Amino acid sequence: MRDYIVRATAADGQIRAFAITSRGIAEAARTAHGTSPVVTAALGRLLSGAAMMGTMMKGEKDLLTVQIQCSGPVGGLTVTADANGHVKGFPREAVVDLPLNAQGKLDVGGAVGPGVMRVVKDMGLKEPYVGQIALQTGEIAEDLTYYFAASEQVPSAVGLGVLVDTDYSVKQAGGFILQVMPYTPDEVIEGLEQKIREIPSVTKMLEAGRTPEEMLDLILGDMGLRITDETDAAFLCDCSKERVSRAIATLGEKDLDDIINDGEAIEVKCQFCNKAYRFEVDELKEIRK
Repeated sequence: MRDYIVRATAADGQIRAFAITSRGIAEAARTAHGTSPVVTAALGRLLSGAAMMGTMMKGEKDLLTVQIQCSGPVGGLTVTADANGHVKGFPREAVVDLPLNAQGKLDVGGAVGPGVMRVVKDMGLKEPYVGQIALQTGEIAEDLTYYFAASEQVPSAVGLGVLVDTDYSVKQAGGFILQVMPYTPDEVIEGLEQKIREIPSVTKMLEAGRTPEEMLDLILGDMGLRITDETDAAFLCDCSKERVSRAIATLGEKDLDDIINDGEAIEVKCQFCNKAYRFEVDELKEIRK
């Protein structure tokens, strides 16, 4: 199944919904960073959530960054998404080994631990919007749910899942975001809450072959679900040698001179996709000029 995001409404526009299937995104991140299973799950969940959040933005050049700073062994996670379904991200520590949690699942909450989540929306204004919350569980979905309620005052339900196969590759990944609009009647909200309690986990729905549309139908099918849009999604990094050279140019003159005087080429890796860029001494001299 290809990676894509659907947007929808239900209950006469009183509920808006997003759903994604993102196995390719999570697997691309795992391959790029060589993550262990629990980090694959944490990063894959955040990538899925951010990809959906990115499509909530309206401007073609709008950018969303979700950054987790935490005291758990993963150290932190950073993900960036645009309005067109493109997302990229990296963990601070790619390899973390923890025993399974009490439910026999990957202990994402234990890998993340206490910390904060910061959401930055750059929409071309003078200052970006910045919202920050304390992590509630470190399991990512619950933290995003709390972020929407606390920072954006939008009651929401977020479900995210990543299933890692026995060979450590990503078998399934995806999720949903449901949001209740202002003045929605209590009976609609109660009906939605009941449905969310009854549905299987995201990974179980994906393992059963459900598409994003079918996941939303399972939750909102009795509430007048209407699919309004579909967007392809992908792990996409826009790094280039030119961009990396501009970053090198920001080093102090003394630091650049020290590198050049070593007389050896250097290799610089992009944090987001781990692609390596090699710079010969002559190229470094040109940057120094």
